[in-house]
Amino acid sequence: MSATDHCQACGACCAHFRVSFYWGESDAHPGGSVPQHLTIPITPYHSAMRGTERAPARCVALDGHIGRRVGCTIYPLRSTTCREFEMGTPECDKARAAHGLAPLGVGVPA
Repeated sequence: MSATDHCQACGACCAHFRVSFYWGESDAHPGGSVPQHLTIPITPYHSAMRGTERAPARCVALDGHIGRRVGCTIYPLRSTTCREFEMGTPECDKARAAHGLAPLGVGVPA
């Protein structure tokens, strides 16, 4: 199973962590792509995806059912935080455990 397949059958990271990033990544700024209306200011220099600023977290852009089938409604516009999150890392396994999913472990083939 590829990383994309694992992630599209999971979504735990999008419903566990705060997805924060530099405010200049929003489409309100030149070169930004993340739709600003889906974000909330966290600090003067950082924003977060709506829904991830509180517990329980669930990104407003997440569509589907955790652990079964999910997708990101803004995938090509997502922040660097999302682009850099890696499957099979301790952080991934932590989010999966929070939703009752088995860990993938480091080194899962892509």
